[in-house]
Amino acid sequence: MIMAELKEIPDQLKPSDGRFGSGPSRIPVSTIASLADADLLIGTSHRHAPVKNLVAQIQEELSTLYHLPPDYQVVLGNGGSTGFWDVASCCLIEQRSAHAACGEFGRKFAAAVAAAPFLQPPLINDVPAGQSALPPFDEACDAYAWAQNETSTGVAMPVFRPSEIDRQALVLIDATSAAGAMPVNIADTDVYYFAPQKNLASDGGLWLAFCSPAALERSARLTSGDRWVPPTLDLTQAAANAAKHQTLNTPAIVTLILLEAQLAWLLDQGGLDFAIARTRANSQALYDWAEARPFVQPLVSNPADRSPVVVTLVFDETVDAPALTAQLRANGIVDVEPYRQAGPNQIRVGCYAATDLADVEALITCLDWLVDRL
Repeated sequence: MIMAELKEIPDQLKPSDGRFGSGPSRIPVSTIASLADADLLIGTSHRHAPVKNLVAQIQEELSTLYHLPPDYQVVLGNGGSTGFWDVASCCLIEQRSAHAACGEFGRKFAAAVAAAPFLQPPLINDVPAGQSALPPFDEACDAYAWAQNETSTGVAMPVFRPSEIDRQALVLIDATSAAGAMPVNIADTDVYYFAPQKNLASDGGLWLAFCSPAALERSARLTSGDRWVPPTLDLTQAAANAAKHQTLNTPAIVTLILLEAQLAWLLDQGGLDFAIARTRANSQALYDWAEARPFVQPLVSNPADRSPVVVTLVFDETVDAPALTAQLRANGIVDVEPYRQAGPNQIRVGCYAATDLADVEALITCLDWLVDRL
């Protein structure tokens, strides 16, 4: 689109940091600057100290942050959450799975499973954008999958082990935009997996997963049987490497450094409770703003289903949201455009733990300023 004349927002109204992306998220500038002193890590072997020590520290900090049950393992591997869907298809789903699709990422996992020739077609509960859902329960399913937070829409779902499912079935939770800022009892899951480039203020290139004994046992059985699994998608191999504080192949070292810095900061500030309160304050400021303005409303109509970490807002016909986001971007306030497959005339704001409430409040001020002038 061709942007109309630039509306220059006064500097005193702008946030101190204009990055509001829902993934990748903002990384604290101080953390980025610290990479200059990481020469003993960057460019060194991941099979020796100090990189293995760094991985061990991350595993310990994640265990502490989540009060991980002692028999769960922190596993990490090359790739991101998209790659983990293929890992799950190969190593965690025995015959058939059930999925909730509350947005694009839930649908993509279900599509990845549907494409696996050795699995039965998955059962899918697909709902319109802005609504929440859980997978359909069926005794033929041996795995149930849904996202704790659907990044594309800003819908949050509860995490629990449904009483309706078979005791042998696995519960697989996509926590990519939830990990590090939403409450969960890990014992209610068999695999709680995520990539670190959202609340955990890191970069891409890795997946991490909290795996129950049942999940690891199933993976070991499937990968040792007739099913062919590429080594890069083998959860059993990933777990064996993770037990040695390493990954199968060379990991993104910078991603590990940034992740550890954010974990250390969260723990120093009070842990998960601190992050939960911080993200809720950020998102609530936007929800309150939308509910107080006649021209905008939250995409998620039910407050109980609204994400505390990703806020999607829908404007009426009096506001041109693409023009609004273009003006914001030209003023250095970036990445509030909606997800690329989302509906029209929206903005989407990442309210992750690294985002200051003062910056969210400044964003709101800038939105009001621009709406009055467009």
